[in-house]
Amino acid sequence: MLLSQMARLFSFFKKLWDLKQSHYLISNGLILSFILGILLFLGARFGLYEPANPVYKNPFFAIDLSFTLLLIIELLSLIFVLPRSVATSNNKQYALLSLIFLRYGFKEFSHIHSLSEWSVHSPELIDMFVYGLGGLVIFIVVNLVSSMQKHVKISRDEDARVSFIHFKKSLALLLLLLFFVIGFFDIRYLIETGRYRSSFETFYTVLIFSDILIVLFALRYTSDYLRVFRYSAFVLSTIFIRIALSLPALQSVALGVAGALFMLALTYSYNRFIGSPDESTSSERQ
Repeated sequence: MLLSQMARLFSFFKKLWDLKQSHYLISNGLILSFILGILLFLGARFGLYEPANPVYKNPFFAIDLSFTLLLIIELLSLIFVLPRSVATSNNKQYALLSLIFLRYGFKEFSHIHSLSEWSVHSPELIDMFVYGLGGLVIFIVVNLVSSMQKHVKISRDEDARVSFIHFKKSLALLLLLLFFVIGFFDIRYLIETGRYRSSFETFYTVLIFSDILIVLFALRYTSDYLRVFRYSAFVLSTIFIRIALSLPALQSVALGVAGALFMLALTYSYNRFIGSPDESTSSERQ
C-alpha cells in the first residue's frame, strides 16, 4: 500500500533526525553560521569585499543569520512532530511562533548601526519589547497547554488508528519534500539577489491545507462532535498564526497571543468535556 510505504520512508528520516549525531551536527552548523556572520560583517566593515546586501555591514547581522537558521531547524522539527498528535503539532506551531517573534525582535538590530542611536522612544526598541513580550506570553501558554493535553485514541479499531497514523506520516513526508523545495528557491534567490527572503509565511499557508486534510481524513474514523470541533479549531488557530505573520509588530503580537489563548481555552474546555480519556498510544497519539 502506498501510504504504508510512504510512512516507512518517513520513519526512516525520523530516525535519522532523532540521532544524537544529527543534533550535534546541527549545533555545530549554527555555531559556524554565527562565526560566518561575524566574518562577513568584519570583511564588509574593513572593505575586504563589497557586499551585495548592505545588511552585511550591520554588526548584529550574525545574530539574525544564526537565529534565522535556528528557526529553519525548528520548522523542520515541526514536520517530524506532525504524525504524533494533531494537538502536539498545533502546540509546536505556536512554540515556533514565539521563536519567530524573538527573531523579529533581534532583527530590529539591523535597523541601526550603532548602540548610541538607541533611545527610549526609538520605534525599534518599542518593537523589540513588543515582540519579546509576545514571545514570552506565548511561551507560557504553550507550556500550559502541553501540561494540560489529553491524548485520546481516535478509534478503538487498531487498523483504523494505524491507517490514520500512516496518513499523517505520508502527509509529513510530502511536507518534508516541500520544505526542501522551498529552501532551494530561497537559496537561489539569495544567490541571485544577495537578499534572503523568509518563507515562514508560505510554509504556514501550506500547514493550513495540511491541517484541513487531517480533519477531513479523521472524519473517516469518527464523527464525534467534540473531536471534530477540536480538530477544526486547530486549523483556525493555524490561520491566526498565518495572518499574524503578515501584520505590523503590535497587531501581529496581539493576534498571535490571542490565538495562543484561544488554543489554551480550547484545550481546557475539551479536557472538561471529554472526561477521562481512553488509554492513549505510547508514542504516536492521535
